[in-house]
Amino acid sequence: MAYYRTDCIEKPISKVFEKLGHLVGSHPVWFFVIPLIVSAALGGGLYFLEDYEDNDVENQFTPINGPSKLARHFVKETFPNNDSLFSSQRLYAEGNYAVIIYSIVEGNILTDELFEEISDLDKVVHNLSVKVNETQISFKHICARVNGNCVSNPILDIIKYKCINLSFPIHKWEGKDVFLGSTVGGVEERDGVIQEARAIRLFYFLQDKPGASQWLQQFQNVLSNETLSRGLKVSRFTSQSRQEEIEKHTTDGIPLFSITYSLAISFSVLSCMRLDNVRNKFWVSCMGVLSAGLAVVSSFGLMLYFKVPFVITVANSPFLILGIGVDDMFIMLSNWQQTKVKDPVEKRMAETFKEAAMSITITSLTDVLGFYIGLMSEFRSVQAFCLYTSTSIIFCYIYNILFFGSFLALNGRREQSNRHWLTCCKLPAQSPKGKSSAYRLCCVGGDYDQETGAEKQQPITHFFKSYYGPFITKPWMKVCVMFLYAGLFGWRYLWMSSFTAGH
Repeated sequence: MAYYRTDCIEKPISKVFEKLGHLVGSHPVWFFVIPLIVSAALGGGLYFLEDYEDNDVENQFTPINGPSKLARHFVKETFPNNDSLFSSQRLYAEGNYAVIIYSIVEGNILTDELFEEISDLDKVVHNLSVKVNETQISFKHICARVNGNCVSNPILDIIKYKCINLSFPIHKWEGKDVFLGSTVGGVEERDGVIQEARAIRLFYFLQDKPGASQWLQQFQNVLSNETLSRGLKVSRFTSQSRQEEIEKHTTDGIPLFSITYSLAISFSVLSCMRLDNVRNKFWVSCMGVLSAGLAVVSSFGLMLYFKVPFVITVANSPFLILGIGVDDMFIMLSNWQQTKVKDPVEKRMAETFKEAAMSITITSLTDVLGFYIGLMSEFRSVQAFCLYTSTSIIFCYIYNILFFGSFLALNGRREQSNRHWLTCCKLPAQSPKGKSSAYRLCCVGGDYDQETGAEKQQPITHFFKSYYGPFITKPWMKVCVMFLYAGLFGWRYLWMSSFTAGH
């Protein structure tokens, strides 16, 4: 009966990795040091992190060729702004502005006492100035203008001249109709005349000139320290407030990242701890986590060298890389433990790479391709995240093969000479007669399975191999799993179909 080979790809790749494993096992120091040097060099790109940090809401979090941007471009060309005749209705973008909202819980805000405080704070705003490139810039230098004068808040002029009967929402003032609906809030009116109001909103529009953003920042700083009379509350925001809120949270992931790395190290260490003083894999687990960290540093630094914008979404990438790196570490470590402990380190590394590298290669390749597909997204924030993450996965793969593999070989040399995992002192394989239990616990090691020649099987490995594996592969259990999966899928589908888009 004719048959066909199905390992035409796996076999040659495994042979290549077998030779690579032998090479890494023969010269582990070089393969350990070189990734450290590369990481240090590429990590220098993190110096430019602040320069290329870009969390602009519109640029990063809206579609590149969205209909709204095309419509804005049409409005911009068809209805251009006139800097000498400002109109908020003709703005084709959000513009530069600051807003102050005065409010009270009870009573009427349209009183002489309260408006005196409002007018005083208005004067403070008009007198604000900032120094930009040795030039003092005040509000009058950058304010939006109408017929040569800064755009004013008509409500202040109306109240200033003791106008008692305020028509609402449109009031006649100096022969012009003034719309008060966007200025006066919480209104109680009778026959179109305001009886009481609980809020006043003042606008300060700026031109798109140098110093505008610095002035808005100064506006926020000054008003945060202003105190008014009891009962009068002041709220403020600017055209930069939303952007500032996003940028303020860009470093929120650092504590979480530290906690995650600590948990990953703890889990890896506990999983690799052995009671045998020679077979203990404490330092191996630490290097596995460090390998993922070096991959993040190298990839992020490289991207910043190429001036790829660093968006807040990229801050989630290290969590993914950590999971992938630790998973690859356990795969290599599992294959290492199945090799014969009495074989030379070079041979053990060759066998480890032959068995483990193929699975690591396939998973890394599919992950990289998946994230590179994300580069076709219409959102720049998604593109940046996918580019940073896919590059990190490539470095994670390389460092797991070379950096972690080299340390695994160095650790193998320590085990081969039967040295303690912490002190590196040589230990006897068997406890001499007359020695205490404490001596056997701390000063003896190097035991292994005499039948297989490999390290002794761990309890968790024995459980999955001897109990869980045979149980989950029983025919009736397969049927149960299929029905369980179908039930969960149907339930989730019904649950998700109950949602309405936009709500």
